[in-house]
Amino acid sequence: MGNREMEELIPLVNRLQDAFSALGQSCLLELPQIAVVGGQSAGKSSVLENFVGRDFLPRGSGIVTRRPLVLQLVTSKAEYAEFLHCKGKKFTDFDEVRHEIEAETDRVTGMNKGISSIPINLRVYSPHVLNLTLIDLPGITKVPVGDQPPDIEYQIREMIMQFITRENCLILAVTPANTDLANSDALKLAKEVDPQGLRTIGVITKLDLMDEGTDARDVLENKLLPLRRGYVGVVNRSQKDIDGKKDIKAAMLAERKFFLSHPAYRHIADRMGTPHLQKVLNQQLTNHIRDTLPNFRNKLQGQLLSIEHEVEAYKNFKPEDPTRKTKALLQMVQQFAVDFEKRIEGSGDQVDTLELSGGAKINRIFHERFPFEIVKMEFNEKELRREISYAIKNIHGIRTGLFTPDMAFEAIVKKQIVKLKGPSLKSVDLVIQELINTVKKCTKKLANFPRLCEETERIVANHIREREGKTKDQVLLLIDIQVSYINTNHEDFIGFANAQQRSSQVHKKTTIGNQGTNLPPSRQIVIRKGWLTISNIGIMKGGSKGYWFVLTAESLSWYKDDENIS
Repeated sequence: MGNREMEELIPLVNRLQDAFSALGQSCLLELPQIAVVGGQSAGKSSVLENFVGRDFLPRGSGIVTRRPLVLQLVTSKAEYAEFLHCKGKKFTDFDEVRHEIEAETDRVTGMNKGISSIPINLRVYSPHVLNLTLIDLPGITKVPVGDQPPDIEYQIREMIMQFITRENCLILAVTPANTDLANSDALKLAKEVDPQGLRTIGVITKLDLMDEGTDARDVLENKLLPLRRGYVGVVNRSQKDIDGKKDIKAAMLAERKFFLSHPAYRHIADRMGTPHLQKVLNQQLTNHIRDTLPNFRNKLQGQLLSIEHEVEAYKNFKPEDPTRKTKALLQMVQQFAVDFEKRIEGSGDQVDTLELSGGAKINRIFHERFPFEIVKMEFNEKELRREISYAIKNIHGIRTGLFTPDMAFEAIVKKQIVKLKGPSLKSVDLVIQELINTVKKCTKKLANFPRLCEETERIVANHIREREGKTKDQVLLLIDIQVSYINTNHEDFIGFANAQQRSSQVHKKTTIGNQGTNLPPSRQIVIRKGWLTISNIGIMKGGSKGYWFVLTAESLSWYKDDENIS
């Protein structure tokens, strides 16, 4: 890249910056830039005014810079200034520039010293400047003044962080020399986002105000707190000089004289002062733009493709052709239906790796949540046995029964089947909720058409709610069908007949395994055994007698005692 092309890099980024500001897209591509960071009264404004050679920034006590100022310096034969919000108007009087900055700041932030992250774009053309772009940020403060909110320190910190956390942003950390460098607010913030000091440029101001016998030589020689891009010392005008309208050119001559005459800085005088700082920043920014250009271009192309794809979706919209509107409307509704179906049926497009949704979540409700709700149902075995006992006795009445009556079985089983209604209806509610959530996710693509989005969501949700009632009725009907008839002939039902069949199969396998030997009754499957009292067995023998009975799948046997002696 030749020198001519290198010189065009900064103006090119300036045009991009203006374009983004005009569109309201605040640096989505993280444009290469230099952010000026420092505490209140650190000398930031004086450094910027020295670059321009004019007094044009607001001054006063407290927070003066309350909005980011994007200052674009452009080398030109004529000297004037332009604001992005005042297109076509040239300011040749820099006092008017100051008043315009104050008025534009108050227009957005009000008169109560509040702050805003909306930048003011100012471009200064002058033969005395080098191509350079700087962003002057509000000074770091600790205590709110006037009507400022109590969290003003946090607000300013967050605003500064929005700029300096970007990898494409160089940090110009301004620190006064008459304070402890270890307590520098600017260097502390820069250290948080740039711990290696690769993006930070140190500026030490107020070198002429240091206590007698002290100097900042170790700092300026990059020995105390080293930075990759080093430090530059400057001497600004004092408040007395500013109030006395001391000329900036005279102040810069005095700055040059200070460095040449001071014994601690004489050997590095060529690397100190405002002119050298301006050259360093111009070179650093140009090199930074050159280094970040490939990645910046890739991101720009990526966003261009994304925007073209978005524009493609709107190519059918022509206000003068109503048929195209209808076609576009049908296409969006059809796309909604396709997206909904894909989310329910499953698709490889835009797979969500963070959580289950759509059909996958419904599947989980059926196969995990529903069984869990069934298992979770309260089941007291002791209570169930008591109910079975009461049911059998109530059905027998005054009679003493030998076998369990079918009516008792049905009464207990029906009562258990009815308990399935709760988990079943709850599963329906969960599925309905997931379907409605899926509808909301699918209508996000219609967000640019709020009324269409709202109506689509309402119509589909109402349809789902209508089907909800019918679904619940069908579920209850299925449970009622199961309750109305207990099919004891079903293959899964273990009753007397199935027990007899299974016993025969086991008996045959056992017989084959023992080479045809007959097994004693004690080895057969016993369905029930216990004491049985037989009444009225004979007038002469007495009224009744107790026997031990054993009921198997093949026979009913009774014995004199429980040792199975006939």
